[in-house]
Amino acid sequence: MSDMTSATGRHIPDRLRSRTVGVLTSWESLLLAVAIAIFVLNSFASPYFLNAWNLSDATFNFTEKAMIAFAMALLIIAGEIDLSVASIIALASTAMGLALPYEPSVAVLVMIGLGTGLACGAFNAVFVTVLGLPSIVVTIGTMSLFRGISYIVLGDEAFRGYPSGFAWFGQGYVFWVITVEMVIFTVLAVIFGILLHTTNFGRAVYAIGNNPTGALFSGIRVARVKFILFLLTGLMSGVAAICLTARLGSTRPSIAYGMELEVVTMVVLGGVSILGGSGSIPGVVIAAFVMGLVTFGLGLLNVPGIVMSIFIGLLLIGVIALPRLWAMARAKRRTP
Repeated sequence: MSDMTSATGRHIPDRLRSRTVGVLTSWESLLLAVAIAIFVLNSFASPYFLNAWNLSDATFNFTEKAMIAFAMALLIIAGEIDLSVASIIALASTAMGLALPYEPSVAVLVMIGLGTGLACGAFNAVFVTVLGLPSIVVTIGTMSLFRGISYIVLGDEAFRGYPSGFAWFGQGYVFWVITVEMVIFTVLAVIFGILLHTTNFGRAVYAIGNNPTGALFSGIRVARVKFILFLLTGLMSGVAAICLTARLGSTRPSIAYGMELEVVTMVVLGGVSILGGSGSIPGVVIAAFVMGLVTFGLGLLNVPGIVMSIFIGLLLIGVIALPRLWAMARAKRRTP
């Protein structure tokens, strides 16, 4: 028979049953359970954790990184990577700071931040899609290049004196404890979720990640899709630069230093294969909350920042190695 009968006597279609089992055993469901467990543990570990304002502040631990992670997820699914995103933030923030003597409006500062991010993304895209160079090599180079420009411009100095209205992006609240950054994070999650999971462009991204040669012969303009993905990653780095600069109220060349590691960790933890071809935006969203809760919980326990860095590094290695170890264990189990 094609259907199964439940304890109540009702017939459960096999398709519905398999879909339900698939959802419950998915990586996203596992991550959600981990997030809930971390939330419960944090609530017992510190009496200050369940304070509404503290939880609101905890969102700053992941919103800016997650903005970039959404675009990075698409890029990694397509088989590429951008390790220059933190340096793009530094350069975009520096570009906004250079405009301060001219007393720019908030809108002008936003346009400078977004424009710099787009320009950096286009710079990376040309070397990868036009010249055919490996993205990991190109973006390691531009990671040093963009950050180096910021150091040349600023040295040991800092840009300060941003307009008061500019602080709204990084310090403002929309309603009660709901921050502006949280709203931007939510809107971007919906946009990228729709783009990846419901459009032809998203299907092209998956196809390129699984088989770029086959995608090319099926009529997909692989180079153009990848060019757009690098532009999106640069643009989201520009958005993150605006929010981070507005939150800090100043620009230093070391701004967002090391953030690229956390962004990649967030993407891979969200279930995106580092080899490309698979992953989802909901997984990245849940992974963002997991990393934010862990970081905030460790902060409440006064854990040093270097320990958090070690944890992030171990988490990245573990998440990358886990699927491989699982596959090896299953293969060994099947071997007589």
